Amino acid sequence: MSFSAKVKGEICRYVDISMEEALAEISAIMKVSGTLAFSGRQISFKITTENPASARFIFTLLKDKFNIHSKLMVKKSNSLKKNNIYMVLITEDMGVKKLLEITGILREIDGIMSLDYSIDKELIKTEETAKAYIRGAFLGGGSISNPEKTYHLEFVTHSLEYAEDLSRLINRFGLNSKVIQRKNSYIIYIKEGEQIVDLLNIIGAHTSLLELENVRIMKEMRNNVNRLVNCETANLSKTVNAAVRQVESIRLIEREVGLSRLPQNLREIAELRLNYPDESLKELGEMLNPPVGKSGVNHRLRKIEKIAEEIREGEF
Repeated sequence: MSFSAKVKGEICRYVDISMEEALAEISAIMKVSGTLAFSGRQISFKITTENPASARFIFTLLKDKFNIHSKLMVKKSNSLKKNNIYMVLITEDMGVKKLLEITGILREIDGIMSLDYSIDKELIKTEETAKAYIRGAFLGGGSISNPEKTYHLEFVTHSLEYAEDLSRLINRFGLNSKVIQRKNSYIIYIKEGEQIVDLLNIIGAHTSLLELENVRIMKEMRNNVNRLVNCETANLSKTVNAAVRQVESIRLIEREVGLSRLPQNLREIAELRLNYPDESLKELGEMLNPPVGKSGVNHRLRKIEKIAEEIREGEF
């Protein structure tokens, strides 16, 4: 089961809601996944989804809250890669006209009917109804990627006006959703993991939220470990390169002029570095008598490298 299906299955359990919340939720579902049809003077409305839990929820919501006994149909897919299509049909004799009016989808002015692509502000006046509306929009046209792979949550609609309205509604909760066009559709999307967690909280998908949070924590831990390993590897490489460079400089001095030409403090550290090429500066310093700190050892070795450079240039 996809992560999207898990989220939808979870939020379909919200059946004990007020009439105002139910109206907001069904309005959103119808706006993003519904189709209006005219046959003569008769009108009907069809809600389409690939998610069986969503289809059952819509059917039950219409029956329990609006006393509409819709028709639930299934279109079987002949392809193994494609899901079945579930359709909830509401005809005029079932009460579709009144439903379209109270959900703000259909307006009648001077006997002329027209579709309204905006979100009816009366439906989302309270925080509870606003959350219910976003929940319905996700059920009807939302999806979320597998958080193990990437963070991406989106809503799909065919109206730019509606997409902008829905984005503004989502952003009322402090989120930063954005709208883009993809072919003939408009996408309202969120890509930041923490904001996706917040949206799951808004729509009431708390189990899915915890699952996503666990994934985020594990990803962050892995990233932190990788950063530490990379940092330690880089530091180790830097230390090894410095030690190799120091040994080469000491060998050059030994070969060209002899270590006896060096001052005693430099000769001591040079001999230690030759005998212990893998030791750290701190460990080399502790071998001296009296012991010398890391910075003191580094200072002496830098002097040795400078002498080696002067020998190479014929200045020593």
